[in-house]
Amino acid sequence: MGKGIIYVMSTVVPGLIKIGKTGTANFNSRMYNLERNGYFNVAGLQCKFAIEVNNYDEKEELLDEIFSKSRIPNSELFALDIDLVIQLLSSFEGTKIFPEKETKEQVFDEVAAERRIKRDWVKIPDGIYHISGNKKGFGPVTATMKVKNGSFIVQKGSTCVPVDDDKWIPEVRRTAPIKDNKLQADVACNSPSSAGWIVWGRSNDGWKQWKDQEGHLIEIFRTASRAGKKRVCSNSTEKDK
Repeated sequence: MGKGIIYVMSTVVPGLIKIGKTGTANFNSRMYNLERNGYFNVAGLQCKFAIEVNNYDEKEELLDEIFSKSRIPNSELFALDIDLVIQLLSSFEGTKIFPEKETKEQVFDEVAAERRIKRDWVKIPDGIYHISGNKKGFGPVTATMKVKNGSFIVQKGSTCVPVDDDKWIPEVRRTAPIKDNKLQADVACNSPSSAGWIVWGRSNDGWKQWKDQEGHLIEIFRTASRAGKKRVCSNSTEKDK
Protein backbone atom coordinates (compact mmCIF):
# COMPACT_ATOMS: atom_id res chain seq x y z
CA MET A 1 0.00 0.00 0.00
CA GLY A 2 2.91 2.39 -0.70
CA LYS A 3 1.62 5.93 -1.13
CA GLY A 4 3.29 8.33 -3.53
CA ILE A 5 2.80 10.74 -6.41
CA ILE A 6 2.46 10.04 -10.11
CA TYR A 7 2.98 13.07 -12.33
CA VAL A 8 3.04 14.06 -15.99
CA MET A 9 5.13 16.88 -17.44
CA SER A 10 5.26 18.62 -20.80
CA THR A 11 8.60 19.27 -22.50
CA VAL A 12 10.00 21.76 -24.97
CA VAL A 13 9.44 19.16 -27.69
CA PRO A 14 5.80 19.19 -28.91
CA GLY A 15 4.13 15.81 -28.33
CA LEU A 16 6.88 14.54 -26.01
CA ILE A 17 5.98 14.15 -22.33
CA LYS A 18 7.44 12.69 -19.15
CA ILE A 19 5.52 10.36 -16.85
CA GLY A 20 7.12 9.68 -13.49
CA LYS A 21 6.66 8.95 -9.82
CA THR A 22 8.11 10.31 -6.60
CA GLY A 23 7.56 10.19 -2.87
CA THR A 24 5.12 12.69 -1.47
CA ALA A 25 7.79 14.48 0.57
CA ASN A 26 10.08 14.73 -2.47
CA PHE A 27 7.55 16.13 -4.95
CA ASN A 28 8.46 19.82 -4.80
CA SER A 29 12.21 19.23 -4.97
CA ARG A 30 11.76 16.71 -7.80
CA MET A 31 9.72 19.17 -9.85
CA TYR A 32 12.23 21.96 -9.19
CA ASN A 33 15.13 19.78 -10.30
CA LEU A 34 13.41 18.58 -13.50
CA GLU A 35 12.12 22.01 -14.48
CA ARG A 36 15.54 23.55 -13.90
CA ASN A 37 17.84 20.85 -15.28
CA GLY A 38 15.70 18.91 -17.76
CA TYR A 39 15.70 15.16 -18.23
CA PHE A 40 17.36 12.81 -20.72
CA ASN A 41 18.79 15.79 -22.66
CA VAL A 42 15.29 17.27 -22.98
CA ALA A 43 14.65 20.75 -21.55
CA GLY A 44 11.60 22.85 -20.75
CA LEU A 45 9.86 20.35 -18.48
CA GLN A 46 6.77 21.66 -16.69
CA CYS A 47 4.43 19.79 -14.40
CA LYS A 48 0.89 19.61 -15.78
CA PHE A 49 -0.78 17.16 -13.41
CA ALA A 50 0.14 15.21 -10.27
CA ILE A 51 -1.89 12.90 -8.07
CA GLU A 52 -1.09 11.08 -4.82
CA VAL A 53 -2.24 7.46 -4.93
CA ASN A 54 -1.85 4.19 -3.07
CA ASN A 55 0.31 1.51 -4.69
CA TYR A 56 2.00 4.15 -6.84
CA ASP A 57 4.75 1.78 -7.98
CA GLU A 58 2.21 -0.63 -9.43
CA LYS A 59 0.19 2.16 -11.02
CA GLU A 60 3.24 3.64 -12.72
CA GLU A 61 4.18 0.18 -14.02
CA LEU A 62 0.67 -0.14 -15.42
CA LEU A 63 1.00 3.19 -17.22
CA ASP A 64 4.38 2.12 -18.61
CA GLU A 65 2.78 -1.07 -19.93
CA ILE A 66 -0.24 0.69 -21.42
CA PHE A 67 1.91 3.26 -23.21
CA SER A 68 4.90 1.01 -23.93
CA LYS A 69 4.68 1.44 -27.70
CA SER A 70 4.97 5.22 -27.29
CA ARG A 71 7.91 5.12 -24.89
CA ILE A 72 11.39 6.43 -25.73
CA PRO A 73 13.70 3.47 -24.94
CA ASN A 74 15.42 3.51 -21.52
CA SER A 75 13.63 6.66 -20.42
CA GLU A 76 10.45 8.01 -18.84
CA LEU A 77 9.63 9.98 -21.98
CA PHE A 78 6.62 9.18 -24.15
CA ALA A 79 5.37 10.42 -27.51
CA LEU A 80 1.78 10.94 -26.34
CA ASP A 81 -1.07 13.41 -26.20
CA ILE A 82 -0.60 14.87 -22.72
CA ASP A 83 -4.33 15.52 -22.35
CA LEU A 84 -5.02 11.80 -22.76
CA VAL A 85 -2.59 11.00 -19.92
CA ILE A 86 -4.02 13.74 -17.68
CA GLN A 87 -7.52 12.47 -18.32
CA LEU A 88 -6.45 8.97 -17.31
CA LEU A 89 -4.59 10.10 -14.19
CA SER A 90 -7.46 12.32 -13.07
CA SER A 91 -9.72 9.25 -13.10
CA PHE A 92 -7.50 7.50 -10.50
CA GLU A 93 -8.66 7.36 -6.92
CA GLY A 94 -6.40 9.62 -4.92
CA THR A 95 -5.59 13.19 -3.91
CA LYS A 96 -4.78 15.70 -6.65
CA ILE A 97 -1.57 17.57 -5.88
CA PHE A 98 -1.27 19.73 -9.00
CA PRO A 99 -2.80 21.95 -10.30
CA GLU A 100 -3.83 23.28 -6.92
CA LYS A 101 -6.85 25.42 -7.83
CA GLU A 102 -8.91 22.85 -9.74
CA THR A 103 -10.68 19.68 -8.66
CA LYS A 104 -10.01 16.34 -10.31
CA GLU A 105 -13.45 16.53 -11.91
CA GLN A 106 -12.73 19.98 -13.36
CA VAL A 107 -9.40 18.80 -14.76
CA PHE A 108 -11.02 15.72 -16.28
CA ASP A 109 -13.78 17.77 -17.94
CA GLU A 110 -11.31 20.37 -19.25
CA VAL A 111 -8.94 17.87 -20.87
CA ALA A 112 -11.88 15.90 -22.27
CA ALA A 113 -13.11 19.07 -23.97
CA GLU A 114 -9.58 19.84 -25.15
CA ARG A 115 -9.25 16.40 -26.72
CA ARG A 116 -12.54 16.89 -28.59
CA ILE A 117 -11.18 20.14 -30.00
CA LYS A 118 -7.90 18.46 -31.00
CA ARG A 119 -9.77 15.95 -33.09
CA ASP A 120 -10.68 18.88 -35.34
CA TRP A 121 -7.11 20.21 -35.48
CA VAL A 122 -5.84 17.12 -37.31
CA LYS A 123 -8.10 18.08 -40.21
CA ILE A 124 -5.81 20.99 -41.08
CA PRO A 125 -3.43 19.82 -43.85
CA ASP A 126 0.31 20.31 -43.50
CA GLY A 127 1.32 23.52 -45.21
CA ILE A 128 1.85 27.27 -44.84
CA TYR A 129 -0.86 29.62 -43.52
CA HIS A 130 -0.98 33.38 -43.05
CA ILE A 131 -2.43 36.27 -41.07
CA SER A 132 -2.58 39.68 -42.73
CA GLY A 133 -4.46 42.55 -41.15
CA ASN A 134 -4.30 45.70 -39.06
CA LYS A 135 -4.47 46.40 -35.35
CA LYS A 136 -5.97 49.74 -34.41
CA GLY A 137 -3.37 51.90 -32.75
CA PHE A 138 -0.58 49.56 -33.81
CA GLY A 139 -0.57 49.13 -37.57
CA PRO A 140 -0.09 46.27 -40.07
CA VAL A 141 0.05 42.72 -38.75
CA THR A 142 1.54 39.91 -40.85
CA ALA A 143 2.40 36.40 -39.72
CA THR A 144 3.14 32.96 -41.12
CA MET A 145 2.32 29.61 -39.57
CA LYS A 146 3.66 26.26 -40.71
CA VAL A 147 1.54 23.21 -39.94
CA LYS A 148 3.49 19.97 -39.79
CA ASN A 149 2.57 16.66 -38.16
CA GLY A 150 -0.02 18.25 -35.88
CA SER A 151 2.24 21.08 -34.72
CA PHE A 152 1.43 24.74 -35.42
CA ILE A 153 4.68 26.67 -35.84
CA VAL A 154 4.61 30.47 -35.91
CA GLN A 155 7.58 31.42 -38.03
CA LYS A 156 10.40 33.82 -37.34
CA GLY A 157 9.68 37.36 -38.51
CA SER A 158 5.96 37.27 -37.73
CA THR A 159 4.42 40.36 -36.17
CA CYS A 160 3.68 40.20 -32.44
CA VAL A 161 1.22 42.82 -31.23
CA PRO A 162 2.08 44.06 -27.69
CA VAL A 163 0.00 42.65 -24.84
CA ASP A 164 -1.95 44.94 -22.53
CA ASP A 165 -0.27 45.11 -19.12
CA ASP A 166 -3.32 43.93 -17.22
CA LYS A 167 -3.90 40.83 -19.34
CA TRP A 168 -3.18 37.24 -18.45
CA ILE A 169 -0.53 35.90 -20.81
CA PRO A 170 -0.23 32.20 -21.71
CA GLU A 171 3.17 30.58 -21.41
CA VAL A 172 3.63 30.19 -25.16
CA ARG A 173 3.42 33.98 -25.63
CA ARG A 174 5.19 34.85 -22.38
CA THR A 175 8.27 32.82 -23.35
CA ALA A 176 8.27 33.63 -27.08
CA PRO A 177 11.47 35.42 -28.22
CA ILE A 178 10.09 38.79 -29.34
CA LYS A 179 12.06 41.95 -30.08
CA ASP A 180 10.69 45.18 -31.53
CA ASN A 181 7.33 43.39 -32.02
CA LYS A 182 8.90 40.71 -34.25
CA LEU A 183 9.31 37.02 -33.50
CA GLN A 184 13.03 36.18 -33.39
CA ALA A 185 12.71 32.39 -33.81
CA ASP A 186 10.13 29.80 -34.81
CA VAL A 187 7.74 28.88 -31.99
CA ALA A 188 5.78 25.61 -31.93
CA CYS A 189 2.23 25.82 -30.57
CA ASN A 190 -0.36 23.16 -29.80
CA SER A 191 -3.27 24.85 -31.57
CA PRO A 192 -4.12 27.52 -34.18
CA SER A 193 -5.49 29.70 -31.37
CA SER A 194 -2.23 29.50 -29.38
CA ALA A 195 -0.43 30.49 -32.57
CA GLY A 196 -2.85 33.40 -32.92
CA TRP A 197 -2.11 34.46 -29.33
CA ILE A 198 1.54 34.93 -30.24
CA VAL A 199 0.58 37.19 -33.13
CA TRP A 200 -2.33 39.20 -31.73
CA GLY A 201 -1.33 39.32 -28.05
CA ARG A 202 -4.84 38.28 -26.99
CA SER A 203 -7.22 35.36 -26.99
CA ASN A 204 -8.70 34.52 -30.37
CA ASP A 205 -10.40 31.86 -32.44
CA GLY A 206 -7.55 30.51 -34.54
CA TRP A 207 -9.99 28.92 -36.98
CA LYS A 208 -11.04 32.43 -37.98
CA GLN A 209 -7.59 34.03 -38.00
CA TRP A 210 -5.35 31.93 -40.23
CA LYS A 211 -5.82 31.64 -43.99
CA ASP A 212 -4.48 29.21 -46.57
CA GLN A 213 -2.58 30.21 -49.69
CA GLU A 214 -5.83 30.88 -51.53
CA GLY A 215 -7.15 33.22 -48.85
CA HIS A 216 -9.62 30.80 -47.25
CA LEU A 217 -9.95 30.72 -43.48
CA ILE A 218 -8.78 27.38 -42.09
CA GLU A 219 -12.29 26.95 -40.73
CA ILE A 220 -13.15 25.48 -44.15
CA PHE A 221 -11.33 22.27 -43.18
CA ARG A 222 -13.53 21.85 -40.12
CA THR A 223 -16.82 22.74 -41.81
CA ALA A 224 -16.04 20.62 -44.88
CA SER A 225 -15.44 17.60 -42.69
CA ARG A 226 -18.66 18.11 -40.77
CA ALA A 227 -20.61 18.58 -43.98
CA GLY A 228 -19.15 15.31 -45.26
CA LYS A 229 -20.28 13.51 -42.13
CA LYS A 230 -23.79 14.89 -42.53
CA ARG A 231 -23.92 13.64 -46.11
CA VAL A 232 -22.78 10.18 -45.02
CA CYS A 233 -25.40 10.08 -42.28
CA SER A 234 -28.08 11.25 -44.71
CA ASN A 235 -27.12 8.56 -47.24
CA SER A 236 -27.12 5.90 -44.56
CA THR A 237 -30.56 6.96 -43.44
CA GLU A 238 -31.88 6.69 -47.00
CA LYS A 239 -30.45 3.20 -47.37
CA ASP A 240 -32.00 2.07 -44.11
CA LYS A 241 -35.50 3.07 -45.14
